[in-house]
Order: sequence, then structure tokens, then C-alpha cells
Amino acid sequence: TYTTDTTSREENKKTIESLYKLSVDIKKIRRLKEWVLLQDVAYVKEVAGILQEMGADETAVAHILERCPEAILHTPAEINSQRALWQLVCQNEKQLIKLIQQFPESFFTTEYHENQKANILFFQELGLKNNIITRFLTSAPSIFYNPVEKNRNVIETLQRNYLSLGGSDANMKIWILKLLSQNPFILLNTSTTIQENLEFLQKNDFTDHEVLQLLSKLKGFIFQLTSTTMQKSMLFSKSVFKCSDQELKQLVLKCPALLYYSVPILEERLEGLLKEGISVAQIRETPMVLELTTQIVQYRIKKLSALGYDIKSGTLESLSGTKKDFEVNYGKIQSKKERPIFNPVAPINIED
Repeated sequence: TYTTDTTSREENKKTIESLYKLSVDIKKIRRLKEWVLLQDVAYVKEVAGILQEMGADETAVAHILERCPEAILHTPAEINSQRALWQLVCQNEKQLIKLIQQFPESFFTTEYHENQKANILFFQELGLKNNIITRFLTSAPSIFYNPVEKNRNVIETLQRNYLSLGGSDANMKIWILKLLSQNPFILLNTSTTIQENLEFLQKNDFTDHEVLQLLSKLKGFIFQLTSTTMQKSMLFSKSVFKCSDQELKQLVLKCPALLYYSVPILEERLEGLLKEGISVAQIRETPMVLELTTQIVQYRIKKLSALGYDIKSGTLESLSGTKKDFEVNYGKIQSKKERPIFNPVAPINIED
């Protein structure tokens, strides 16, 4: 056990000396996490030794300890247990040390060791590939801190709902794995939230097939919303686009962002588009443009205007989509503009 209470405590000279020998920037640690240097017990040499055993050179060790100085407060036994655990999903120690260099905080969180282990085995059993599990360990470590029963419960709720919405047994596994890969944070929700949000969509006359469609399009982010925020966003869109419930439903299926983004965000994006001279009718025709931030919209309009493309009179299709989609559309407009008009019957000028 260690404490973050730094009042009237002195730095541990032995810790400082050991870190100094490893060429660690002690000033950096003092600035960011000085409390680590005040602890009575630290395992600097031992931790550095384990990292070197795994293939980390002196520079890598110094970098890891600067990024995550609390690593030195873990016992060698704790770190070796984490090492064995992460090796369940890493191809080799070379890959493991690379991950530790990039995400030291995730690796050195040892308090939930048993939960982490149980969840890794559960994810493997579920059919998730090891490279996806390593991605979760580094980018979404909090899902491993849950007791495995909680994660299992969420997955079972999703499976049950998928089948009740008309999904097939044959496709269920692929659907669950895809959903998890796209948004592992889905596991931080409760089964109740999942149930409530699906019921909200059904009450708003979305068919079972449409609910499934929305789940896939929203990559599970729908479970991070509440029925209240979804209701507000839908009412806002209905009043802006002056449409019926049925028309609104079609707009949401076309652009799930109308359901996902809060009213202030939708309001800000709508205002940004109107300021550029774009009409509500144009936005209603291509609502996907609301998925973009105002800055992205302004940047794209500027680029298209430079080519002489008038966004006010044209379609918004060329404006929406991912960065890649936009670049493809932009390239088409550009090449159309640059292409010389060839007249096959024009006389050829031949200079003497």
C-alpha cells in the first residue's frame, strides 16, 4: 500500500539514486507524480530488470518509468503476474514490450488482476481474436476491471435482444463480435440501460428490423444514451424539419446522428450550415451532413468553393461522408473542372 498524501514527507533517496542510474528524468516525475518518490518502499531495480528481461533497452526502460512512475511501487511478483496474463494474448515478448512502452498505465494497473484474467478468458471463449483483446487491454482497460459476471450479463442481454428483434442464430456471434470490436465500452453499461433504450425505439414505432439496423449503424453507442436525451433530439429534429413522425423515423434511419447527438450539438451544427447559406430543405435531403463538426463543414465548403462549386445550389452529398469520401468527391469535381474540352473537328495548328 502507498499513499498520495505528500504533507511533510521526504523523497526516498534510494529511489532517486536508482532512477538516476537508469537515466530517468527525475524532474519530470517530480512535476507529474511526485508522490511516487515519497514512498518508503519502491522496486526500481527489480521492475527495470523485468522490463529488460522482456527486451526493453535502457532508453525504453527510462521512457516507461517516466510515463508511469507508479510502476516502481508494484512488487516483482505482481508485475510477473501481469506479464504472464498479457502473454495469453500477445504473440511474443517483443510485442508485449512494445505495448508496455505505448500504454504503460494499462499494463501497470495490477489491482484488478483476477478480473482481468477472467475477462481475457471470457473474451477468448466468446471468439474475440487475441489482437482485438490486446487492443481492448490498451485502449479500453476499464472493461477488464468489471467482474466477469457483469460483462457476461451484458453480452447475454445483447444476444437475447438480437434474437428477439429477429436476428438469426447463425449471424448472432458475428454481430456481437463486430459490435464489441467497434465499441468495447458497451460493456460499461448495465443490462437495464440496454433494455430501456431498445424499448424506447420500439415505442417510437421503429420495427424490429429497423432497431437492429440502428444498433449496427450506431456501433452500440445507442446504449450510452438515455431515453430522455433521444426524445429531446428527435423532437428538435421534428420541429426543424417540420416533418411527420413517419418522415422523422426515415430521417433517423438515414442519419442516426439525429438520435445520437444532443440538442445543443445539433443546434450548433445546424446554425453553422445555415450561416454558410445552406437551406433547411438541403439539410433534410442529406441529413448526414450533421454528423460533421462546423469546422469540418467550413473547411470542405472553402475547398469546394475554390473549384467554383456552389454548395448553395448543389447537393450536399459532395460535402458529407468521411474524410476519404470527401477526397474522392473533391477529386472528381477537380478533374471535371481541369479536363480540357476537346473539339474533334477543330483545325490543328501546325507551326512552320
